[in-house]
Amino acid sequence: MHTPEYVILVDDDDHEIGTAEKLAAHRDGALHRAFSIVIWDRNGRMLLQQRAAGKYHSANLWTNTCCGHPRPDEDVADAAARRLFEEMGFRCGLAPLGTIRYHAAFENGLIEHEIVHVFRGLYEGRVKPDPEEAADFSWRTLDEVRQDVEAVPENYSVWFRKYVAAEWPTAMVPPA
Repeated sequence: MHTPEYVILVDDDDHEIGTAEKLAAHRDGALHRAFSIVIWDRNGRMLLQQRAAGKYHSANLWTNTCCGHPRPDEDVADAAARRLFEEMGFRCGLAPLGTIRYHAAFENGLIEHEIVHVFRGLYEGRVKPDPEEAADFSWRTLDEVRQDVEAVPENYSVWFRKYVAAEWPTAMVPPA
């Protein structure tokens, strides 16, 4: 039997106010804490993942390296490191970049309403995604990503399109 996952509910200032079952929070549009990771290589390429077909929203769409939610009583940086390994099969140092607020409604009735803690990292090595999480991955330059998002936005997750439009990937580039 599948154990339900819980997310951390927050107020507008990202202070914890409770918890909710993950799907219930997304059905209700409750504001909760999340994280997003962009990994770069030394050649200035970012690692994108194609979300698995079985994801509860945004299935098969391209997005940043990894996203998720910290568990109740879990530090957000620890959660980001945990999910990066679970989803993409590797570990690397992650640097926090700050937070952004994100809201989007999906055709299936679910609502993302999140305060997202954004992290970046630098990695050179083997990527071995969990097929339940990611169908594929690709290393792409920022220019390639911008051009493709502009040409075929429907191939990308809503949040990643927002990141690109807001120039977040530029800020995410790790120092050389």
